[in-house]
Amino acid sequence: MTRLLNRLSTVDIAAIGKENALVVQPIGAVEQHGPHLPVMTDAFVAERVAALAADVAGDGVWLLPPLHYGKSTEHLGWAGTMSLSSETLLAVLRDVGRSVAASGFTRFAFVNGHGGNPALLDVAARDIRTDTGLLVFPVTTGRLGVPAGIDLPDTEFSIHGGYVETSVMLHLAPDAVRLDRAEAGGVHLPALYPATGELSLEGPLPTAWLSDDLTTNGVIGDPRSATAETGKEIVGHWASRLATAYRQMTEFAFRTA
Repeated sequence: MTRLLNRLSTVDIAAIGKENALVVQPIGAVEQHGPHLPVMTDAFVAERVAALAADVAGDGVWLLPPLHYGKSTEHLGWAGTMSLSSETLLAVLRDVGRSVAASGFTRFAFVNGHGGNPALLDVAARDIRTDTGLLVFPVTTGRLGVPAGIDLPDTEFSIHGGYVETSVMLHLAPDAVRLDRAEAGGVHLPALYPATGELSLEGPLPTAWLSDDLTTNGVIGDPRSATAETGKEIVGHWASRLATAYRQMTEFAFRTA
């Protein structure tokens, strides 16, 4: 059973053994995901994967309520996108970290479902570590990979609302997906960023892009052949890897001697 920290009283939280307990902050975004996915997608996926992994990991993992808003400035202007500025989000993340430390915990993880957040999460994690002494672990679900053997039809141009995200949502929240509206977008990107080139969207030599630069329908990928079965495999893979990471986080200590 997922352990939700906000459902406990302050007396109960004070009584938790803190030395190896891990507090997890799911974070995502409220932003456009094309005509077929809800704007809650990133926050919802982060919350569900964080909870599923906690169920597998067992004792010692405690979840905070998800932070639904993230840094989504690349999608501003699309209806339904609600973005925090970099400055605001950094302040929120630091404040949450300080609060976790003030409650006596020593280990803190972000589980993130939005591709626009990792750079700020890395900065916030280091700041929280410096300011509070917490051990901090910023994790992004999309970086956990996909199971071997899954054939992705949009590998070369998929970063938003494509096959993976749509399959995951078909598994986790099928009633929220309008697959009848699914369209490919960003199909020109392999020509713009050829495999033999140095520049990329999100690689060693990335480009600071806006969604308007890459797509006319909000999608950067091809969701049309997505399935709930594939989504179940991907979610299971993410939850399993994250559960293993949770266990390692509860045991981790820096060795300086």
